[in-house]
Amino acid sequence: MNLLKQLVVIAIFTVPSLCASGSQPISEKKSLTLEGARRLIAAAEAYAKEHNAPGGAIAVVDNGGNLIALERLEGTFSAGSKIATGKARTAVLFKQPTRVFEELINKGRTTMVALEDFTPLQGGIPILVSGEIVGGIGVSGTSSAQQDEEVAMAGAEATKQFGTSPLTSSQPAGIGYFPREKVDASFSEGAVLFDPGGNYAINTSRRDSPGVVELHEKDSDLIYVIRGSATFITGGTLLDGKKVAENEIRGTQLKGGAAQTLVAGDVIVVSAGLPHWFKEVQAPFLYYTVKVR
Repeated sequence: MNLLKQLVVIAIFTVPSLCASGSQPISEKKSLTLEGARRLIAAAEAYAKEHNAPGGAIAVVDNGGNLIALERLEGTFSAGSKIATGKARTAVLFKQPTRVFEELINKGRTTMVALEDFTPLQGGIPILVSGEIVGGIGVSGTSSAQQDEEVAMAGAEATKQFGTSPLTSSQPAGIGYFPREKVDASFSEGAVLFDPGGNYAINTSRRDSPGVVELHEKDSDLIYVIRGSATFITGGTLLDGKKVAENEIRGTQLKGGAAQTLVAGDVIVVSAGLPHWFKEVQAPFLYYTVKVR
């Protein structure tokens, strides 16, 4: 492994711990463990069976919106898992049951649908322990939106039975630890693994097919490939770019640019303002993206 790759690996796995070396006071924050997530899913599933709720997918995320555990009951439609995860993530990131946002949109506030990582469908509930949000649970695919929410609430209520058992763990603010099963789950769909809200974030990125042309006006991307291969085009001129979010432009036509084959172990850095495109992908193509703002 050359020096650049070593630096990338160090950046990916040690930057979170470096945050603690600043002058800010360190606070204790609870987070939901895998065992805790499994207990919540078991409680939700038991409620669903007791109330004859057909099918359904149940997802639990941590307090950063990252997937911890997912259960897809027999008979659930294919998209149920993704929707349930989106509901759980929305409940955590916006600190409200997702029913609140569905009602707002139904009343005419349709501009909310433009928000990123936002699933405004009833069935997502924040998980609280001692008044602190430690995660979220989302349910999709039962007989109704109301029943989705009821099953999710039954799961969230299970935290009252945790007592002093080690179902939530405390760690100092600024420290990020991600066990293997959590990283694997994050790669199953592609997600934000760590975002402290500062000048960088770490994504577990996944591609199963070619993408659109992207241009980040503010972010630089440091990409480290861990599985699969892709033909990656950088530079050139984006001909049909459209703004899809603040500082984010997408398109389908790229004139010129340089082609590079990316394989496991490769590292590439894409500076802010440079068009780039995953033109061809050998799935699954998995890579870490460190976004520097």
